Amino acid sequence: MMEEPVEPRAFRGDALNATTHEDLDTYGVAELEERIEALETEIARTRAQLSKKKAGRDAANALFGRLD
Repeated sequence: MMEEPVEPRAFRGDALNATTHEDLDTYGVAELEERIEALETEIARTRAQLSKKKAGRDAANALFGRLD
């Protein structure tokens, strides 16, 4: 039985690094507006995840008596 080749694992931050270094000169106005909308959606998703993580950390700190 032949095994399928395994794709290399992406490292954390690779997508962000690629996004922030992408040449924007090739994009049109509508494409840039779509890109901004997608990035704003991703920022909101990231902020929501950060809030969840902070709430979990705060709950653990309250339970174990740490005040950071």
